[in-house]
Amino acid sequence: MNEYQAPRIIDDALIEDESTISRFIANVFSWMVAGLVMTASAAYYVAQSGLVTKLYNLETGGMSGLGWVVMLAPLGFIVAMNMGFQRWSSMSLTLLFLAFSAIMGVSLSSIFLVYSASSISQVFVITAVTFGIMAVVGYTTKTDLTKFGSLLMMALIGIIIASFVNWFIGSAGLDYIISIGGVLIFTGLIAYDTQRLKRIAAGVEYGSETGTKLAILGATSLYLNFINLFLFLLRLLGRRN
Repeated sequence: MNEYQAPRIIDDALIEDESTISRFIANVFSWMVAGLVMTASAAYYVAQSGLVTKLYNLETGGMSGLGWVVMLAPLGFIVAMNMGFQRWSSMSLTLLFLAFSAIMGVSLSSIFLVYSASSISQVFVITAVTFGIMAVVGYTTKTDLTKFGSLLMMALIGIIIASFVNWFIGSAGLDYIISIGGVLIFTGLIAYDTQRLKRIAAGVEYGSETGTKLAILGATSLYLNFINLFLFLLRLLGRRN
């Protein structure tokens, strides 16, 4: 009878590990969706209330001082969340993530000045479907995506440099190439980050303080992948006002 105990114990351990991983990933995606809802709500409110015109000074064709603060604030939140991982409590980190999501919404309200509301909605749906497919791929694939992650990060650096250069030269052709590159890069990063988070989940205790904080940072990574994929797709497929 004892000879059958070991396999059963091993099977139970595997089931428990898989359950822990799935709960961690579900927590990550729940927070990511909460962040997206916060962002969409803030962006829509700012656009519909008319506050967006005060931020971006349509009369003068430039941004107000407050507009620049809103545009740069999300970067400050990202730095604070990552640099203060050990210092912040899980509750503080959660509040920072929600505040970050809201300020991102205020920042992204400017897209309503450029693209039609129906176009924005359609591209959002396309982004959500693409995200869902790649997240499933990242979660289920047996292929190690680590090497692809390194390549994608190098490509992302190239896209950032190219975007900075094009900000000065204003080439429509280069902008189109950058947009296509951005779509490909962030589509790949969704799968890569999902697999990376699955591996992280296998090494943390679900529900612990550290596990909760890692889930928030994981949600932030996937959130940024979603937002960037959405913006690059909008540049390619969006209909301008």
